Amino acid sequence: MADKELFNVRVNFVEKMSEPVLLQLIDDLLQDRVLNDAESESISERKERREMARKLIDTVRKKGSRASSKMIAHLEKNDPSLFLELGLSGAHPPQINVHPQSDEGTTTSVLTTEEFWKKKQNDKDVYPVTKDTYKNRVALMITNIKFYNQKMNRSGADKDVENMEKLLSKLGYKVEKHTNLTGREINEAFISFSKHPKLQQTDSVIVVLMSHGKLGAVLGVDEDSFPVSNIYEHLGTEKCPALLDKPKIIIIQACRGDQRGSVLVSDGENQAGGFQLPAAPAEDLLEDGWRFVHKEKDFISLLSCTPDTMSYRQVDRGSILIQYIVEIFNSHGNMEHIQELFRKVMLRFESFGFSNRKQMPTIDRTTLLKHFYFFPGLGNTNHF
Repeated sequence: MADKELFNVRVNFVEKMSEPVLLQLIDDLLQDRVLNDAESESISERKERREMARKLIDTVRKKGSRASSKMIAHLEKNDPSLFLELGLSGAHPPQINVHPQSDEGTTTSVLTTEEFWKKKQNDKDVYPVTKDTYKNRVALMITNIKFYNQKMNRSGADKDVENMEKLLSKLGYKVEKHTNLTGREINEAFISFSKHPKLQQTDSVIVVLMSHGKLGAVLGVDEDSFPVSNIYEHLGTEKCPALLDKPKIIIIQACRGDQRGSVLVSDGENQAGGFQLPAAPAEDLLEDGWRFVHKEKDFISLLSCTPDTMSYRQVDRGSILIQYIVEIFNSHGNMEHIQELFRKVMLRFESFGFSNRKQMPTIDRTTLLKHFYFFPGLGNTNHF
């Protein structure tokens, strides 16, 4: 019985459930009418995460097996990693629904990761991925936790390292990891990574940069600034030709100012002025054997917040951005392209906030011309 299953995993559920997933479960169960408005508000108003989790699981399991089954199903969807860790029934390898019903309308046709990959092989709107390039994937992760000024130490950031390293490994990336770098050392790490021997053979790279920051820059542990624009310079075509025409995925967890990201609004009409792009200059013909390529192309970046605002982190769970990335990529990374995954992460923040503390990530400097799919577990028996 599902209610007995919830009772058996109650202790681990309370200990390990993240607040973002808790809030999503409450919304889903309210939508399903498992919870009523009063119950939803009573659970959500609990100040401490464990209290919220304990109240939720006890409320639902006491409603019986049917209600408990719905909660288990939503947990599998919203946090498949924890679902598997808890050992709840119904665990199965993720599959991709391509044709919801057959002609008879009775059976469901599904594709495995490898079948989905084969389906996308000849799609001109998808970046190419082969089993060889998949095996050569590399990622750069730089995390600043302990600063020269101890008051700036980022408690909980070690959880971000753990969560992101697990996720990147699941996506097929070997992680080059750096911790507690100065501004100058961050720059040197990017220069070194741009010369990584596997870049010629990979199909993509992921960069994760986590620290304090300000508008346009990330801070080293010495509070020296590393300009974000340097990332695009070091990994762009001119200085890193090995990544020409390959997706370069940038994730930056850092504040971009000290504002709280909220504003009081009232109903009304807004009118925005328009603008007109200048006419493009004519191009000269090129000599045989030479061609110009775009200096910056095939990038997509997700920044943790909008300009001039702050991003938030929990001491016991890590940064909210990283929590949501792990949640969304675990749930949808086997079937959605990177642009859609980032959109879903942003959508999760629509309901995030405590009092006037709001946060909204932003997709920045996007020059992807095609869709990029991770195809997690490609060529392996163990899929995402």
